[in-house]
Amino acid sequence: MKKISFIIPTLNASLVLEKCLDSIKKQSIPSSDYEIVISDGGSTDNTINIAKKYNSIIVKNSLKTAEAGKAIGIKKASGKYICLIDSDNILPDNNWLNQMLFPLEKDKKIIGSEPIEFTYRPAGGFIERYSSLIGANDPYAFVTGVSDRKNYIDNQWTRLNIEQIDKDKYILVKLKPRQPIPTIGANGTIFRTEFLKNNLKSDYLFDIDIISQVINKNKKPLYFAKVKSGIIHTYCESSIKKFVRKQNRRITDYYFYQNLRQYNWGQTNKFGTIKFVLYTALVFPSLFDSLRGFLNKPDVAWFFHPLACFITLYLYTINTIKYRLGLLKQLNRQQWQQ
Repeated sequence: MKKISFIIPTLNASLVLEKCLDSIKKQSIPSSDYEIVISDGGSTDNTINIAKKYNSIIVKNSLKTAEAGKAIGIKKASGKYICLIDSDNILPDNNWLNQMLFPLEKDKKIIGSEPIEFTYRPAGGFIERYSSLIGANDPYAFVTGVSDRKNYIDNQWTRLNIEQIDKDKYILVKLKPRQPIPTIGANGTIFRTEFLKNNLKSDYLFDIDIISQVINKNKKPLYFAKVKSGIIHTYCESSIKKFVRKQNRRITDYYFYQNLRQYNWGQTNKFGTIKFVLYTALVFPSLFDSLRGFLNKPDVAWFFHPLACFITLYLYTINTIKYRLGLLKQLNRQQWQQ
């Protein structure tokens, strides 16, 4: 049995995939201890050739979405652990995997581990840096407090009231039934393979849903490790156009696949949504947080925050109206490029 399976959903990811795979190759474990599973949604660029160059296992993802790609990859995986990686992730150093596996090897009750932050790179694109600074790819998650990566305003990885114990190299997190859950589950999250295979009952893996599903079904808490490490997420680099496209995809997919999901953000975070609307519409709160962040960690990328909030509010509002009127259509991924 392999020690770990890296699962990477792809769709026209040739611009970012090689750096991702190269960072896996540089990890300080033998190549015989891991496998790379590429769940490809029908790429027409150079994605497949790049994947083959790194001896990846390539499986077809006819449903095209990243969530479907993860589910297909899980079924194919043979490792003791599964690491969910996006094609625009880069592992920041060659000891990353050992750090991430440490809590899982030490404590058998822990079902998964996740980096506590997005690695901040001064030379990264301004939207990449912005995401690292607020600890989220989506400003909605940051403003409403459900994000799962450390931000540079208050140095918290989440603002939810969650039981956690500092274990030096990682934070042990207790996720309880009927409590809100942070957006755990992507960008370098590692699970025990047994946990995922035993609980995946769908053709899609929605990151947070499987945790919520198991907690509420068994009426027992789950234990998770937030490792004091980071992961690079190049995300939109410096492209506002990409940011708009990805935020539109996020909300469109949320509504289109809502009947398949276990975790309903609208029901669990009603007051958070109201807070985000007011926070964005009044402008001053987002500007104030930009200034607070800039004083803590000087970077002009902070001042993308008000615009990012406005773009997100606009897209979420438009798509919510379309959904309520029955006009929302499935996103066309035919020309998608990472």
